[in-house]
Amino acid sequence: MKTKHIILFLLIGLAICGCGPSYDDVKEQSQAEQARLRKEDSLALKIGVMPTLDCLPAYIAKDYHLFDTVKADIRLKPYNSQIDCDAALAAGKLEGCFTDIVRGQYMKKRGSQLDYVAATNTYWQLISNRNARIMRLNQLGDKMVAMARFSATALLVDYATDSVKLNPEEVFKIQINDVALRLSMLLNNEMDAMLLPEPQATAARLYNNPVLMDSREKDMRFGVVAFNTKQMKDQRRQQQLSVFIKGYNSACDSINKNGLKHYSETLKKYYKIDDKTINGLPKMKFEHAQPPRQKDITTADKWLK
Repeated sequence: MKTKHIILFLLIGLAICGCGPSYDDVKEQSQAEQARLRKEDSLALKIGVMPTLDCLPAYIAKDYHLFDTVKADIRLKPYNSQIDCDAALAAGKLEGCFTDIVRGQYMKKRGSQLDYVAATNTYWQLISNRNARIMRLNQLGDKMVAMARFSATALLVDYATDSVKLNPEEVFKIQINDVALRLSMLLNNEMDAMLLPEPQATAARLYNNPVLMDSREKDMRFGVVAFNTKQMKDQRRQQQLSVFIKGYNSACDSINKNGLKHYSETLKKYYKIDDKTINGLPKMKFEHAQPPRQKDITTADKWLK
């Protein structure tokens, strides 16, 4: 190839490169896009969710388009730790979250203003490690029990030990906030016992780990959906909340009609569980959004004192 042809090709290449956006242009566009996304996120109704079955109506409402997206942009923010989720709500990073009344009352005592818009059907089972050979509550002395501080799980540990006259100091309460990690520690023989919600409780039972106590049998209903009062005052937020509740209620009706197995793909997507665990899940009824019982709030307050 002649020299003049090579020079011509180089000049054409430089011209083509020169037509593209510069580094500064790309950076500026990226920053503008990030600013746009941040604004959209700040305007959306953000709700913290966990890999626990009480959150299933929210997941289904989102995936099956039961939220009216024309009227409201509702975004689910996943957390594995309830304390991290609650901290995000208290810090104003979320407008609402799925939590429990004990956590909610604890946050209120620390200055958060919360409204409970729905009581959920979540429950906890105190499950022991089958290799620890703990079959009764009075055998928890000098054993490690996993829970989360200032939560329904901590209250239930105290309730369990009190019911068999064990001193609180006799049981080692170990704070494990991540529910998936908590289950893993049971299955790997790293913990003697723990409080688990669904579907983690089902996974533990399938490995023949004994159930020592069930919160349903004690008539304790602590699951709630809480919203930050200050952030929900304006009319736009109230409309978003109305859309959320309508979609949530529709999802509850759908689950009650079709059963949990009908949503196997949703369960696998958000809970990382297999068909065996899905088939082992108990039949559960999901109720429409309504405030929690006063007796459960009173129980939480007394324990926190």
